[in-house]
Amino acid sequence: MRMQTGGIKETWTGLGLSALEGQLMTYDFIVVHPGPNLNMIVGANGTGKSSIVCAICLGLAGKTSLLGRGDKVGIYVKNGCSKGYIEIELYKIGGNVVIKREIIRETNQSHWMLNGKQCNQKTVEEEVKALRIQVSNLCQFLPQNALKEKDSFLEKAKQRHERNKYDVNRYYEKKRHLDVIELLEKKKPWVEYETTRKELEAVKKEREEAKKRLSVLKQAQAPLIRKIQLIEDQLKPTDAQIKVKTELIKAASLKCKEKQDQIDQKHKEIDKIKQALRLKEEEEKEHQKRISNTKRIIDGLKADLSKVGDQPDVAEQISSINAELRRIQEDRAKLDDKADLRREKDNLNAQNLKDMDNTIHVKEDKLRSRHKDTYTAVQWLRQNKHLFKGNVYEPMMLVINMKDSQFAKYVETHISFHDLRAFVFQRKDDMEKFMTEVRDNQNLRVNSICAPEASFAKQPSSRHIESLRRFGFFSYLREMFDAPEEVMSYLCQQYKVHDVPVGDNRTKTMIKTVIEEPYIRILYTTDERYTVKKSLYSNKVSTSNSAVQPSQYLIINVDAEEKRQLEQQLEVRDSRQTLSAEHAELDHHENKLLVEKKRLSELKGKRRQLEQKIRTKEDSLKQMEQNVIDMKKVEEDTKKKVDAVHSQKVAIVTALMLRGKLTMEKIYLALETVGLSAEKTKLENNCRESISELKTNEVIISWLMVKQTFLKCVYGLSLQAFTKLPDTPDEIDAMLNEERSKADCFTGLNENVVSEYNKREQEIKHLEKEQEERVTALNTYRQNISQAKERWLNPLKQLVEQINEKFSEFFRSMQCAGEVDLHSDNEEEYDKFGIRIRVKFHRSTHLHELTAHHQSGGERSVSTMLYLMALQELNRCPFRVVDEINQGMDPINERRVFDIVVSTACKKTTSQYFFITPKLLQNLKYDEKMTVLCVHNGIHMLTSNQWDTKAFIQRRLKHKARA
Repeated sequence: MRMQTGGIKETWTGLGLSALEGQLMTYDFIVVHPGPNLNMIVGANGTGKSSIVCAICLGLAGKTSLLGRGDKVGIYVKNGCSKGYIEIELYKIGGNVVIKREIIRETNQSHWMLNGKQCNQKTVEEEVKALRIQVSNLCQFLPQNALKEKDSFLEKAKQRHERNKYDVNRYYEKKRHLDVIELLEKKKPWVEYETTRKELEAVKKEREEAKKRLSVLKQAQAPLIRKIQLIEDQLKPTDAQIKVKTELIKAASLKCKEKQDQIDQKHKEIDKIKQALRLKEEEEKEHQKRISNTKRIIDGLKADLSKVGDQPDVAEQISSINAELRRIQEDRAKLDDKADLRREKDNLNAQNLKDMDNTIHVKEDKLRSRHKDTYTAVQWLRQNKHLFKGNVYEPMMLVINMKDSQFAKYVETHISFHDLRAFVFQRKDDMEKFMTEVRDNQNLRVNSICAPEASFAKQPSSRHIESLRRFGFFSYLREMFDAPEEVMSYLCQQYKVHDVPVGDNRTKTMIKTVIEEPYIRILYTTDERYTVKKSLYSNKVSTSNSAVQPSQYLIINVDAEEKRQLEQQLEVRDSRQTLSAEHAELDHHENKLLVEKKRLSELKGKRRQLEQKIRTKEDSLKQMEQNVIDMKKVEEDTKKKVDAVHSQKVAIVTALMLRGKLTMEKIYLALETVGLSAEKTKLENNCRESISELKTNEVIISWLMVKQTFLKCVYGLSLQAFTKLPDTPDEIDAMLNEERSKADCFTGLNENVVSEYNKREQEIKHLEKEQEERVTALNTYRQNISQAKERWLNPLKQLVEQINEKFSEFFRSMQCAGEVDLHSDNEEEYDKFGIRIRVKFHRSTHLHELTAHHQSGGERSVSTMLYLMALQELNRCPFRVVDEINQGMDPINERRVFDIVVSTACKKTTSQYFFITPKLLQNLKYDEKMTVLCVHNGIHMLTSNQWDTKAFIQRRLKHKARA
């Protein structure tokens, strides 16, 4: 397989190839000679492995949509080149097939050649199809659908025709009745002629008499009508006055509401005044009671004084106790100050903790909006941490705390969001238990990471940061944040945060010098990230840079250590208990001193105390007697205040009386109106009969005039004979009613019903003949379909069963389970048939259908690969191509799958196979029939005709021998 490129890029597809030549995305020129069995194409990312796959796909007229890199074929030409070509040689018995495709970058056009002759793309597609490189789906036309529709249409046409036949008969019957009605209506005027002529003279006489009666009635009613008009003239000004009064009453009502509110307020003022009086009375009662009690106490003290004799002097002891009590008061004040400070500090700590919790909630809300499944898993973990043996940490974005939030953008740019939302486990069995629950049982899409067994958290940096300060570097990423040891260990191992320096604007200005420093692979300036790569062949340095985006998650920061200390401080109670104990001790000592002071005071001189108490009480009594409340004056003041409020109420009530006055005036006017209206009604009742009779006579006269005119018109007609019809008006009317009733029974008919009936009769005859022909054809189709189904479905089921046996065998070899079956809800719907794959990777789970959501990426890769292996011996195709299928697999599954691929693809009966991968595990089993194609790339790369593998191996062996 040879491939030359002015350029073509990466992707995948598959073939049975002997050679490929071309110019493509990554290559200027390349020739590939694959082996007949398994071809292992190995090379680092970016060397151009997938460019080979692109060449196979495009060179065999494949669609660009298969490659996922754009819909324009021109983008597969290498940058800087105007065109490129692919040449593929395919093995074929009787002579190989050579296909060449030249691609023009600017116009996205292609020129094709087949075996050295120019052709079009369709010719190439047909040749490729002949080699079974593409497989089309079977499509089947099902004629019985159309037959059922024609049957239904014919049946409905017959039903409509039958209904129309009945309508046609009804139409002719109705027409006969309408003809009779027409004759009756023509004869009726002639029959009525004689009666009409006789009535004309009588109507003239009756009209003249009615005119005379109308004149007499009008003369009699004239006085009553004039009197009613006079009353109506009197009512008009009265109604106007009532309207004016109504508007005035409305305005007065609004003012009355204000005045009523004022009266209510005055009532409240009176209540307050009276309440104040009651309080004064109660106060005076209490005052008198205190005076009585004081007199009683004085009498008791005087009685005690008469019994007390002289006592020894203990003034010095009492003075000493007083000094000690003062000291206790000072100590208590100091303790109170300490307690207040402690309470203030606890309150402040509690508020700080609340603020930290709120900040954490903001982080969690952002996680929930960005990835709800991860948030749900966090809630489950918090309730079930007791299920795990080792340390389990929530997603990194929740446990990483920046020491300075301005540096959050560097850490967030450096760590992928895929890992920021990952849970971190100390033990692998804990991680598997967690993923079984949240992924398999709860169907949540979450990420998890197992920390390295040996901690990398404190691994030293390659160079001390001080040696880099001259370039503007001031810290490594690791020193900018805190995280649990397992999390930090993973970040140091995976992201080398201990070896990624962060610099300032000076770093950016010196970037050309900085990137030449050894050991620096990734670095950050104020606003940019730089990645430095050094070629293993030429030692040339290439760099790429990207802008550092603002932080979205880690900028929301909570100092975990500070939070822990605050929680510990709130939990510590020793200092508070100490303060309480000191308080209790002071209280106890003070009580003892007070008891002793009391005893000494009693000894010092009870007489003097009693005398002092008596003097104090007498002074107090004198003061109380002087402060006796003058209730009479208070009551008089209260009465004056209440009277003043009542006076104000009177003024308000006076204003309210205006509304009453207006209302009475309105009532008088209304009564006057009622009287006039009653008189008017009485007069109207008296003349109502006359008016009714008058109107009746007017109507009669009008009707008689109309009838007279009509009779004059009829009078001049000439008479004709209708011998077959009745001769009297009553008989004619009776027959008309009968014929009209019969005709009305035939509703919904028109003249078109007959023409439609005849037309549809011809259509039905044509459809019946056509349907007979379709039934004959359908029977033939059904017989052919049944035979084709037997030839197709049974072998297909056997083939799927063979695939299932191979697929299940592969899975059993991996201590897993898998099934393949042919699935369809209805066997008659051939386009609904499909292959269903079900797999189980864990003992604790059941077989689940292989989907894009239930299994992990690695599990899907394993299942896909094993399915292709199961097809290998059963589905004969020229070749297969698999691009990086082992990415995402764990090492155990990757090794098992590799062994299966090698053992299956290296059999004599299997097709050509292309297995593309950027890396392989160590100590894999290889087969002699394998062809290993190592892809290298670079500016110093040899051309294909200079490549000599044997010479390279001999040179390496000699070098090793010398060493």
